[in-house]
Amino acid sequence: MHDLKEKIKQKSRELGFDSIGFTKPNVDNQTKRQFKKFLKRNYHGEMKWLERHYQKKINPKMIWNEVETVIVLGLNYGPKVNPILKNKSKKNANASIYANNKDYHNIIKSKLDLFVSWFRDELNLESKIFVDSSPILEKYYAKKTGIGWQGKHTNIVSKDFGSWLFLSEIFLPINLEKDEISKNNCGECSKCLEICPTSAIIDDYKINAKKCISYLTIEYKGPIPMSLRKKIGNKIYGCDDCLSICPWNKFSKPTYNRDLLSSKNNKELSFFLKFDKNKFEKYYSHSPIKRIGWVSFMRNIINAAGNSENELLIQDLKKLAFNENPIIRGACVWSLSQLLKNKKNKVFEKIKKNERNKYVLFELDMINKFL
Repeated sequence: MHDLKEKIKQKSRELGFDSIGFTKPNVDNQTKRQFKKFLKRNYHGEMKWLERHYQKKINPKMIWNEVETVIVLGLNYGPKVNPILKNKSKKNANASIYANNKDYHNIIKSKLDLFVSWFRDELNLESKIFVDSSPILEKYYAKKTGIGWQGKHTNIVSKDFGSWLFLSEIFLPINLEKDEISKNNCGECSKCLEICPTSAIIDDYKINAKKCISYLTIEYKGPIPMSLRKKIGNKIYGCDDCLSICPWNKFSKPTYNRDLLSSKNNKELSFFLKFDKNKFEKYYSHSPIKRIGWVSFMRNIINAAGNSENELLIQDLKKLAFNENPIIRGACVWSLSQLLKNKKNKVFEKIKKNERNKYVLFELDMINKFL
């Protein structure tokens, strides 16, 4: 079986994966309890699929009864420049580095499909593949394989690639020798907790997703909570702060995969404020950003506009304040109030004149308290 493991490792390198590890398909009781507590405290917010998939997550055999070995693969997506520098460009839209090129799900899936064919044709083995969105505790298994440890920001940290690894998994129906569990190398460092803009990392290895900017800008569909809007800054899709600050990134290296390197220009918010649904879907046709939909995207852009201190955006926001979607209209009310510095303006009276939506009226009432 050792020779088989080496053959699989060699194939993973041929397919462009940067790390690989092997473990057994079982979850320890402590991890089960921690995950249950996370759900019970509603730290997962609107991500209700985590509740629905709880049993599958703690028991992979409910996904595929024949699984005996879990292979975890890592793909480096390290940036050329530290993404934290983008926080300073208030006039520019700031998306997580993984979302500035092609959708990594598709890139990894195409590699895994080749792996499946190889297992079948060369080894006469059936296999199952998973990328990110499947009901698998992938960070837990990554830690068990030695690929990396789960940092205090709850993401995987690697000695070779820092915080910049995409994870995917292969289930095999045969027993292969498991690798050693990763040792935790965070030590006394707490930089990821300290830098989090919204204090979403509530303690070492514990996160409240409802306060996380990645959750708020990607998964959450409602109005961004007022107490967190300023803290989001110019971020319009995800957040890299806790990843970027990790000292282990000194050992990271930029990805050699051109499809994962940032290719979208760091465009100004004014560029995106003119997007309609069709332009959004065309522009992001090959990007993971497309999956959040135009309404959430515009909500995020509008929120960033309110934090931009750029009064040249006011005219675009005034037009969007009469959009048919109430989430967009409500976001514009707050954003305009920030750029107008809470001064009285006829635009608020004009918006309110024909407004019937309770949420937008609430936003207007909140603004009136400061006028």
